[in-house]
Amino acid sequence: MRNHGLWELGVVVLFTTIAAPLIKLLLTIYVLVGLRMRRPPLHLRVVFAWVEHLQRWSMIEVFLLGLAVAYVKLVDLVHIDLGTAVYSLGALLVTMVAADSSLDRQTVWEQIDRRAEPIADLPHAATPGFYRAAGAIGCRTCGLVCVPQQAGPSECPRCGSRLHAREHGGITRTWALTFTAVVMYVPANYYPVLTFQQLGAGSPSTILGGVRELLSSGMYPLAALVFFASVAVPALKVLGLGLLLISTQTRRVSRLRDRATLYRIVNAVGRWSMIDVFMDSILVALVQFGAAVTIDPGVGAVAFAGVVIITMFAAESFDPRLMWDAAEANSGESNR
Repeated sequence: MRNHGLWELGVVVLFTTIAAPLIKLLLTIYVLVGLRMRRPPLHLRVVFAWVEHLQRWSMIEVFLLGLAVAYVKLVDLVHIDLGTAVYSLGALLVTMVAADSSLDRQTVWEQIDRRAEPIADLPHAATPGFYRAAGAIGCRTCGLVCVPQQAGPSECPRCGSRLHAREHGGITRTWALTFTAVVMYVPANYYPVLTFQQLGAGSPSTILGGVRELLSSGMYPLAALVFFASVAVPALKVLGLGLLLISTQTRRVSRLRDRATLYRIVNAVGRWSMIDVFMDSILVALVQFGAAVTIDPGVGAVAFAGVVIITMFAAESFDPRLMWDAAEANSGESNR
């Protein structure tokens, strides 16, 4: 990517497929080993908070799916021998999924509380009514219910994250990020994401063009997968964020639980749209046969990666608690 002048895309691929997964694994090991020590390091809570933040940016499974799509597209063009790294990557994916599913994060946080640096700020025997009256805030990083300090900005006593009763500026910020994603969605689908050149003849391909090529080759399940991940998911994510924002600002009371479920889905599925970006990076790296056959990346891939990243930030900046506040305020006005 850097050799083709698209270093930004190279940085995205490097971070999401190598840096973030490696740092996440090393930090997790550091925390687990630290909890086994006689005197655990005091900064384990900050380290484990970074593990939580890096979770959604570690995209090994998405990269492996992009590798599968690239393999299917290339297998009719050239002969491909799968190397040891492919099987190692599959084993890494299985191991990471097993580790994440077996690791009880709440238990880790409780162990950190007991062994690393006990939290003395909260009365453990307090009733729920006490926390409500004290204006307690749930930490969005570690989930601890905290009573904020009266003076100055409050931090979570467990992980050190900033506490926000409500992200009041999040509505405006989410609108701005969503609108930016909509603007970038147009060039992402209009400009080619890659250009296939054979014997000097170029054939640019957009995201929808790649789906049509898979359909024409009879690869219907793969075409459906690429269409869903690269076309439908970004569009539905933008529409979902717009629905959440409008319903919150209009203080809609109905279907609050459904909207909360919609937010969780929007926040979880956005990363899977990186399949097309990873597939492009693999094809560009593999298919460089001089004047015979080459594949060059296009600016559409940069715009599409921007759409995926911006929508992920937009979902993160939206505070779903505002939906319930708006509905409660609307219900209170109706009762009066």
